[in-house]
Amino acid sequence: MKSALYNRLDELYPDMVDLRRDLHRNPELSFEEVRTPQLIADFYDELGMKVRTEVGGRGVVAVLEGALPGKTVALRADFDALPINDKKDVSYKSTVPGVMHACGHDGHTSTLLFLAKALHEQKEKISGKVVFIHQFAEEITPGGAKPMIEDGCLDGVDVLFGTHLWSGFPTGTIAYKTGRFMAAADSFEIVIKGKGGHGGIPHEAIDSIVIASGLVTNLQQIVSRFVNPSRTAVVSIGSFHAGSAFNVLSETATLKGTVRTFDMEVREKIITLMEQMIKGACVSAGADYSFNYQRGYPPVVNHEKETMMLKDAAKKVECVKDVVETEALMVGEDVAYYLQKVPGTFFLTGSGNEKRQSTYPHHHQMFDIDEEAMLIAAKTLGEATLSYLEQSSQSLSEAEEVNR
Repeated sequence: MKSALYNRLDELYPDMVDLRRDLHRNPELSFEEVRTPQLIADFYDELGMKVRTEVGGRGVVAVLEGALPGKTVALRADFDALPINDKKDVSYKSTVPGVMHACGHDGHTSTLLFLAKALHEQKEKISGKVVFIHQFAEEITPGGAKPMIEDGCLDGVDVLFGTHLWSGFPTGTIAYKTGRFMAAADSFEIVIKGKGGHGGIPHEAIDSIVIASGLVTNLQQIVSRFVNPSRTAVVSIGSFHAGSAFNVLSETATLKGTVRTFDMEVREKIITLMEQMIKGACVSAGADYSFNYQRGYPPVVNHEKETMMLKDAAKKVECVKDVVETEALMVGEDVAYYLQKVPGTFFLTGSGNEKRQSTYPHHHQMFDIDEEAMLIAAKTLGEATLSYLEQSSQSLSEAEEVNR
């Protein structure tokens, strides 16, 4: 059955590319997706599969029921884009100003759809069910995973597999990690409220820019001097806005940034220390402040048994050239919520290829994928799905035999 699946995916690959490029030309931002979920739902309708729309908001869930009883596997893909200008010179460049698929979600969606089509054509040989979860709004907290789960997308699911096309690994590589894989991703905004004044008369003002500039440096001491070096954390300032004239001292300065952690005790310690440093800097200068800290997605924690199953499955896929264990990453992903509810694993499918200019980092204006990675991802997810269902079916048969 698996060889037939591989062959069918090879046949479907041109269509997979066409659909991915259509999605790339028509990106939609998180919580604003309309065309994409409709396209997904129409795809499943044409296959004759059970499909539910508006799951948790804008999500789509389809179910493939095998001819034989068995366990239920869920496969998840996200479909939102980012507020970034597409600067690639390609025929499928984004047609929406200021919006592009700069993280590969278009590839995730096309991969899952055509894997579903190929599996659906073999449903008479499948023992169990496959649930295809198409998630909206992965890029922005609070994300789409949590409301989709609350709306029942994981009901009856025994295991979940998911992948992310990844430009940091070459095409042909599958990268896995047991345990803690991706970090909790939080955001914050600090507004320093000083007293505006003339640039030539600074002693009559309270300079918010000077206070905020000191904080940019001092906040870095939290990780380097207050967090145990064996417990990973990141504090980064990504945005600094203040003033609009060269000779005016701005009344306010705004800092925005992110905190990444794996350990929740470390996370809470960082929040406390940030508040103390901000307050201290403002009190000493006679300024005021506001501090808004938003806890984002929890860490992605892969289950060991399912990760090892995925690793073994990947090694059986002929187009996979290398299967490697990767280090933990400080990026965030709301796939974490699914893995808190059911066992499973989330892995990376390499999509980096210099010849195809697909080695730019994620969230870059030139980001692209080597589209062959979609075929590799589809086959790996298909292998893992069928292996799990076959092993579960065999275990069930053996148990029934013992009970007789």
